[in-house]
Amino acid sequence: MSKGTIVVIGDALLDVDLRGLSHRTCPDNGHAPVLEHTIRCCRPGGAALTAHLLSERQGWHVRLLTSLGEDAAAEEVARGLGPGVTLICPPLRKRTPTKTRIQTGGVTVARLDEGCEPIVERMDQRDVRGLLDGASAVLVSDYGLGMTGQSALRAAVAEAAGSVPVVWDPHPRGAVPVEGVHLVTPNESESDFGDEGTARTPQERARRLVDLWRARAVGVTLGERGAVWSDDQGRQGRLRSEPVPGPIDTCGAGDAFAAACVAALAVGEGTEGAVRAGTRAATAFVAQGAAGAYATHGRTEAAVNLLTPSPITENARRRGERVVATGGCFDVLHAGHVDLLRRARALGDHLVVLLNDDSSVRALKGEDRPVTPVQDRARVLSALACVDTVVVFDDLTPTRILGRIRPDVWVKGGDYDADRLPETPMVRRMGGEVITMPLLDGRSSSRLIDHIRERTGTLTP
Repeated sequence: MSKGTIVVIGDALLDVDLRGLSHRTCPDNGHAPVLEHTIRCCRPGGAALTAHLLSERQGWHVRLLTSLGEDAAAEEVARGLGPGVTLICPPLRKRTPTKTRIQTGGVTVARLDEGCEPIVERMDQRDVRGLLDGASAVLVSDYGLGMTGQSALRAAVAEAAGSVPVVWDPHPRGAVPVEGVHLVTPNESESDFGDEGTARTPQERARRLVDLWRARAVGVTLGERGAVWSDDQGRQGRLRSEPVPGPIDTCGAGDAFAAACVAALAVGEGTEGAVRAGTRAATAFVAQGAAGAYATHGRTEAAVNLLTPSPITENARRRGERVVATGGCFDVLHAGHVDLLRRARALGDHLVVLLNDDSSVRALKGEDRPVTPVQDRARVLSALACVDTVVVFDDLTPTRILGRIRPDVWVKGGDYDADRLPETPMVRRMGGEVITMPLLDGRSSSRLIDHIRERTGTLTP
């Protein structure tokens, strides 16, 4: 049985490692190494890394609410998330926060930060309405870039804390956690927040922060020494980590810790169990090479929520590529679907699949549908070589989301009259073309599902 949904809210960024060999120093500065034969590795960072870990490593469906820029870095973040993450990305910034580590011999000699200005635009309340519905837990990942100071978000998270576990991973330049959070996860230096010298040990700081932040519990990570925790009932504890041999890279270990904590709370673990899970996950993350092990390779894709078109699609449009879109429920993918998608992709350079969410499938197909949840349907579609982007929408027709996607070609399967389709006026008004393509004879998801039910007597959603 698939797991539920965890909502991740916060600052996403692109982490880049520029690695090279150095055999000499710069002539005009004897301390600066000259790098040669450099390679570039990139990966999602911050809130995007926690979303990726929860989806790919722990099997959760994830909704990620963040803000990326209008640039190639946004595309790289989206590709690195994986198809189990639904990206909800209101346009609040022009540039994607990017942190580039320049490394040689396993040592970082410099870091270049770009696009890391805090968000100043305010998020519309409609952008967060319903986001937390049905969530098993919420993780707030603060990197001091302005997302967690949004009043609409803070109100939504405070309300959610009354019904589902909420973990808040803080930042010294970020907003303070909202009251009632189940677990706040500062590292040792971050636990100095507001300290006037009265709390000398990490354990004392954890206990003091529970009162200061009015949190249910605080877990302070101590790197290779593990973590300590304290809660609002006066309980406390310490979890030690296993040693990791050799040179280590801890970049992203805090994200791995927070992700494991929220996953543990989501399945009913208490504070001690969550901190234990977080400590083990962070240790394993570092032992595997930390964030460097999660550099993106090959083609992956995130499912994208209707609040914004995919950064990947927008970049394709800026490159002058011809954008083709098609849509449907795709509940139990069959040969007819694949044939349609391949023929649609052949009409252009970039194929967007608009995917009905579970509520709209129920409204269209009946209460016993879908048999496959939307996150799994998105994952299967994203794995097809002919599909470039998957966009999830919740209306009965894709008219509204087509106004955001603005495709050059809209492809509809089945024997429809293009002039009678409800979305045709929208597409043509934007200068697009509408094409209908009949599916392969005899292929039907409903027919296939009915056949399986007749043969086995069961096929439940």
